[in-house]
Amino acid sequence: MINRRATLGLLAAAFASPLGATTRPTVVVHRSPSCGCCGAWANYLRRAGFPVTIINEDDLAAVKTRAGVPENLQSCHTAFIEGYVVEGHVPIEAIEKMLASKPLILGVSVPDMPGGSPGMEVIGTNPDPFKVISFARSGEQGVFLDYPNGFSLPH
Repeated sequence: MINRRATLGLLAAAFASPLGATTRPTVVVHRSPSCGCCGAWANYLRRAGFPVTIINEDDLAAVKTRAGVPENLQSCHTAFIEGYVVEGHVPIEAIEKMLASKPLILGVSVPDMPGGSPGMEVIGTNPDPFKVISFARSGEQGVFLDYPNGFSLPH
């Protein structure tokens, strides 16, 4: 039989976490301590509800090598989320797609640092087109998501 305390506890829990609320997985971001755009990308994730842990690294090349990021897909920071690698300024849409579909890949990357990608926005300039590229342990690479008109943060 449910007592009064248990009933109140269940009601409090129901009101504290609305239906459909989800907990986002933690993102661990490895970055150079002097890189501002890496911090901007981490803040973009935080605003979307992802808990973010920052690890400042003196040798990011070693992190990228251990993670299996191909040289042609490397960018300024390397992140890890639920067993996947997220390299560079990847939009949340691509991260959500990867987490939902659970493809057999190591991760996704936005190579280089395209202007206007998350964390690389410049007010008053048009964003550059870019692609999110998936990469697998086998060396296979492919377009995961395409942003032919660049990326714009929602207002």
